[in-house]
Amino acid sequence: MAFLICAFALALGSEVKAQVVTATPDSVLIPTPEVETVERKRFLKDWSPPAKAAFYSAVLPGLGQAYNRSYWKIPLIYATGAVIGYFIYDNNKKYQGFARALELRTDGDPETVDAYVNDPNYGVGLYQDHGTNNLRRGRDFFRKYRDLDIILAFLAYGLNIMEAHVHAHLKAFDVNDDLSLELKPNLIPIAATNSYSPALTLQFNLKR
Repeated sequence: MAFLICAFALALGSEVKAQVVTATPDSVLIPTPEVETVERKRFLKDWSPPAKAAFYSAVLPGLGQAYNRSYWKIPLIYATGAVIGYFIYDNNKKYQGFARALELRTDGDPETVDAYVNDPNYGVGLYQDHGTNNLRRGRDFFRKYRDLDIILAFLAYGLNIMEAHVHAHLKAFDVNDDLSLELKPNLIPIAATNSYSPALTLQFNLKR
């Protein structure tokens, strides 16, 4: 009797470890934790170095350059980002100021006074209402350059990704001393004759 109980327990244990899910019309495929871990490890494992470098720089600017061991480029990337970010902030601040002043001056309420009411270039009472026209020009000017700076920021972000990708490609090139391009004199046979003509040939030596 004890033998049968032990045999039943062993059979049940092996049945739990080697559990088989039978597919039915209502079945839902649930990946096991082991499969998810393997898939997560393989996410970047099969990628080429250029693809990895581009992905890292897309996630965090400069990370692809660190992957390529070009650490000196990282300060340049963030300095460029800081400069572009400053101009975006400054142009947007000035645009908002001019837009708010123009809104107050043209709202039809004499009680509202804008920040440029006494300015010699943007103030009230200038000839042919030049002050209000200058406000409008200033608003449009800083809005245009704010938008251009935003576009420039996206271009710099894309350039950061492209640089990491290209650099990783170039690192894979074989540029050792066994590679050479030589210009050598040569003799080329002339068709339908037994004579030769002097010429120059380019010889590219590959690594053996």
